[in-house]
Amino acid sequence: MRISFLGAAKTVTGSCFHIETDTCSFLVDCGMFQGSSADEARNHDPFPFNPADLDFVILTHAHVDHSGRLPKLYVDGFQGPIYATKATAELCAIMLPDSGHIQEFENEWVNRKRERAGLPPVKPLYTVQDATDCMKLFKSVRYYEELRINDWIRVKFNDAGHLLGSSIVELWVREEGREIKLVFSGDLGNRDMPILRDPDIIESADYVFIESTYGNRDHIRTENKIDKFLEIIRSTKEKGGNVIIPSFAVGRTQEVIYELFKQHERNDEELKELLRIPVYVDSPLAVSATEVFRNNLDCFDEEAREYIKNGDNPLDFPGLRFTRSAEESKALNDSTESLMIISASGMCEAGRIKHHLKHNLWRKESAIVFVGYQAAGTLGRRILDGAKKVRIFGEEINVDARVEMLEGLSGHADQTGLMNWLKAFRKKPRHIFVVHGEEDAIREFGDLIYKELKILPITPEYGESFMITAEGVAAAARKAERGERKERYGFRRLEIVHMLDKLKDELEEASAIIRDDLKTDKDDIELDKLLEKLLNFEKYILEIIK
Repeated sequence: MRISFLGAAKTVTGSCFHIETDTCSFLVDCGMFQGSSADEARNHDPFPFNPADLDFVILTHAHVDHSGRLPKLYVDGFQGPIYATKATAELCAIMLPDSGHIQEFENEWVNRKRERAGLPPVKPLYTVQDATDCMKLFKSVRYYEELRINDWIRVKFNDAGHLLGSSIVELWVREEGREIKLVFSGDLGNRDMPILRDPDIIESADYVFIESTYGNRDHIRTENKIDKFLEIIRSTKEKGGNVIIPSFAVGRTQEVIYELFKQHERNDEELKELLRIPVYVDSPLAVSATEVFRNNLDCFDEEAREYIKNGDNPLDFPGLRFTRSAEESKALNDSTESLMIISASGMCEAGRIKHHLKHNLWRKESAIVFVGYQAAGTLGRRILDGAKKVRIFGEEINVDARVEMLEGLSGHADQTGLMNWLKAFRKKPRHIFVVHGEEDAIREFGDLIYKELKILPITPEYGESFMITAEGVAAAARKAERGERKERYGFRRLEIVHMLDKLKDELEEASAIIRDDLKTDKDDIELDKLLEKLLNFEKYILEIIK
């Protein structure tokens, strides 16, 4: 069999693995690329296969970096089944149309710019209707139910503990009279996470494909995380500011709600007074997702089910309010009292969170609290990395608010968690492919795998293929699809035009920030360093032009 890595290869987004056997062709995940303009441009690439020729898709979970290109796959001709857990299918039913809405909105903005430049319009990646129509392909599968897809393929979904319905996929492939077992970790969750069960242990595999989002570090301890969160709320409330939480609408938002619920349940009057701060979930998608969570209690862990058994709703507490309309969202920024606002998107690339950042980033009394991974190139990552100024809706905003990261709330297992999961295999895998991580995380985690397990890890490049047999792995030459080159060149031209537009905006932003910095007193050494950097940049640009 042949496996091609068409995403999540030395990056954390765009998860997509294409598997070809003697008898069928299928995908594990078909996610959207997020982050830099170069990464996002890949979403518009034609698939390096004919979608109509695929037999089926296996989906590990609903997050758009794993599911977000399924509507494009459908539009391009795919008509086979998409196998996923019930909760994953229900979450995709709200998340994919929401993604379609974003595609349509952003496409309108792009086409307005193209019209002014005398360029022809382009189509969105997909529409709301495309995403809605795609849902008819979903086939719900129960956890731990072994599904025989055909005479050669068996699959079983195990709980990954990352998101409601998230799965570790066990896949048995029979080829040439021999069966090979593949295990895809999907995104592995932390142990002892709110609401969700711990990730399942898998006992055996021939080949393992493991994520490495936090493959180079460990999270802080849970108790320290909660103490830090409460300290941020207390400090911000005393100063009269707002606590702004950029959060993924699905999964992370519900976990934050649950953690706040647990604090409300403590018999501590001082704490209850602190938590009287109004909490707003400002995301229509998050509101809908919370309802899906409430309808899938069978996915909850023992602690959450115990609350429910006692008559409590662990996704509600006094002072929690949900906003749906744009008017309700805008009104939050006119409030004179301190608020906690949980809003999407989690990486601050789109949605209502950008409005709340615009109104709070410049306020010294406010706090921005990140509770999830921030991919390279995103607005969230720039803020977290210490940017002094950012551009939001074309306006330069000073970053004077307190900026914090609560790593303990991450939905991804840390280095220790990932390694412990691998060590639990009773039958040592023949090979381990390390995916879904930035290069540093992949490299460090790969080194640790070799040190601890004495298995030489494989770290695929984007687009790279391997031949997998019962005997071992070999690199495979990439197959060129008929007519692909011409089509790909056309898309590449569009990508370059799009990236040039983005580069122009980013250069204008950088220039404005530098000019503003020059208004402050800088000594000759600082000015010399800045001038040297600009001269080096000028040389680089001239090299490109030549």
